[in-house]
Amino acid sequence: MNQIDRIFERLRSGVVPDQGLDAFAVGIEKHRDELHRQLELAASGTGCFKFLRGGYGCGKTFMARLAVLDALQRGFAASFVVVSDNDLHFHKFDELYRKVMQELSTAWCEKAAMADILDRWIAGIEEALVSAGVDEDAPDFDDRVRVRLEQDLASKTGGKVPEDMVRALRTVFTLKQEGRLADAGALLSWLSGSRNVASSVKKLAGVKGDIGSNESLDYLHGILEIVKAAGYKGLVIVIDEAETILRMKRDVREKSLNGIRQILDASDRFPGLVWIFTGTPDFFDTQRGVAGLPPLSDRIRFQEREGFVNLRQPQLQLKPFDRERLSQVALKLRELYPARDPVELRRKVSPEVIKALVDRVTEGFRGNVGVVPRHFLREFVDVMDLVGQEKDYDPAAELNLHLELTEDERRVAEGQPAWDPEPEDGRGYSLVSF
Repeated sequence: MNQIDRIFERLRSGVVPDQGLDAFAVGIEKHRDELHRQLELAASGTGCFKFLRGGYGCGKTFMARLAVLDALQRGFAASFVVVSDNDLHFHKFDELYRKVMQELSTAWCEKAAMADILDRWIAGIEEALVSAGVDEDAPDFDDRVRVRLEQDLASKTGGKVPEDMVRALRTVFTLKQEGRLADAGALLSWLSGSRNVASSVKKLAGVKGDIGSNESLDYLHGILEIVKAAGYKGLVIVIDEAETILRMKRDVREKSLNGIRQILDASDRFPGLVWIFTGTPDFFDTQRGVAGLPPLSDRIRFQEREGFVNLRQPQLQLKPFDRERLSQVALKLRELYPARDPVELRRKVSPEVIKALVDRVTEGFRGNVGVVPRHFLREFVDVMDLVGQEKDYDPAAELNLHLELTEDERRVAEGQPAWDPEPEDGRGYSLVSF
């Protein structure tokens, strides 16, 4: 499937495409420039973080995925993680670490890229040794590689890399040299946070148990340094839908917000790492969310001065879609669409038809265009598909739109809050570390 087909297949499913986003990005040039600035800071050795702030339908996930694509094109590795109450409780850093490793990608590898990154790092060490005059056919060449591997990690992490991580990496290299690729792969899975690795495999490296929450950030630091040593400029980690935390139980919300606070406090110890969080205004501004933990709220507070917003503050505000912007996106997609008869498509799917589609889709949201981009684009692609398939179909004559709302969108349409209120919502959180 080529990139264009992949874009429209994702839009048909009502989800943000993971490729080709710049082909129909509209009205976010300044925001994109600010995220590029963050990448430049990271490439120069700075640890950074940014929060994308916007209501439902403002394009937070789109902006975050575009940031990942830009990062990959600029020589970074990246990981896109979605907060979930099912398999990612944000305060459990071992769960976060595992998801980051599962979603780790590069321009050469779309997912679970650690094996490729590790191979590139080791190849660089071998090349450096050969350039220094070491005979690659010498009996002790592999021993020299192992020594350099440990020295590199120790120097780049200030000696704070976990010993079990060093043992695992050393053993992975040895197993690969011996042709035991299955064992090497299993041990690499352990290093990536898997809890389903046989004890016999872990015994090969002299490690016990699994990577726990307390040491996960130290492992992440080691991974970051390996990523850079493999030739990448740094690492971008996206945490999408942070507002999911608001729907969790109070004790989990408290721990999760404290977890974010700990990550931000430690960001300067991770040179080359960019954290990007997305969240709704409710996530940032209510006592149930960030505002309930003053040390976190103070660190990332959002300010607006007489209608003007500084894009370089921690929170990058995304504006809701309006009819004009939504129409511009539709026109770009119409030109991108792989139509058999582009002239017929442009005739039937005219700007007037697009306007009528926008009006119809927004009816269920009290005319609020900002909530509906996902639904509009899904229906718009459906209209273009029908124009190509049925010669008698005329979208101007009949606009039958059927919306399948998520729980959050249903609440917005009905004027309800995004969560069920609790008596303790007005009470803040305590400052804890774990």
